[in-house]
Amino acid sequence: MKKLYFLFFFCMNLTTSYSQKINVKYGVVDVYENFKSTKVSPRNISVWLPQNYTPKKKYAVLYMHDGQMLFDSTQTWNKQEWGVDECVTKLIREGKIKNTIVVGIWNSGENRHPEYFPQKPYENLNKKDKATVNEALLQSGRINTVFEPFSDQYLKFIVEEVKPFIDTTYATLQDQTNTFIAGSSMGGLISLYAICEYPTIFGGAACLSTHWPGIFHTENNPIPEAFYTYLKEKLPKAESHKIYFDYGTATLDAIYEPLQKKVDEIMFTKGFSKENWTTLKFEGEEHSENAWKKRLHIPLEFLLKK
Repeated sequence: MKKLYFLFFFCMNLTTSYSQKINVKYGVVDVYENFKSTKVSPRNISVWLPQNYTPKKKYAVLYMHDGQMLFDSTQTWNKQEWGVDECVTKLIREGKIKNTIVVGIWNSGENRHPEYFPQKPYENLNKKDKATVNEALLQSGRINTVFEPFSDQYLKFIVEEVKPFIDTTYATLQDQTNTFIAGSSMGGLISLYAICEYPTIFGGAACLSTHWPGIFHTENNPIPEAFYTYLKEKLPKAESHKIYFDYGTATLDAIYEPLQKKVDEIMFTKGFSKENWTTLKFEGEEHSENAWKKRLHIPLEFLLKK
């Protein structure tokens, strides 16, 4: 495949105002502005509570990346959203999923790529391959300095700071079987990395349109192989975890299928089956919140099924 650079701005959500109220059709959203951290830069945390939330019940928790894109399209940079409140409410009403709280962790704008890029696979690259990655990200405008992922710190932020806050503030089911993580594109990568690095914390991960190239072309790209090597060693136990993958065939998603198929081979060899893993292809679907919104119910029902 010829080298292709996709100048998508799905990761640069810098125009969203932190002071605006997030409007939802169902439930309520508590916004914690500039949530402080010793691991990463402060950012907003949006906690969605379902209708009739009560501390007398206990709720599963779904952590989602790119939190500013989940609920209210009037405040997003591209006027699109995931429609999380509508989707989760419908599934709860139909008795298809557990009672669930959704924690939207906002991305940090210009640091999104180094925060979401799985750190250990990158660190295992040789000097030449790291230079290739660095140059590609510079050319695509994702970085303006030497690329150094710090996703290990980002995951520590979630596990050591955000989760304890959520568990002490809300009525949650705190165990691994009721704690899930989800995202799309680079958010898909970091969700998979999270369940691999913290298998005792997360019981399931939804990885939509997973950005296996890491950069924005596939020719002479060392990153996918680094990811494959990492997964062969670090995938969690199949019998106690669920993992969902999908991809479309248009725009940026068009380059994902051959890479995803290699991941699927690894999943199979590591003992995953239809009971705890699925990969779905969505013909004609693009790389956008509108596309993910249409199929969000599928991974949620897969992970959160009663």
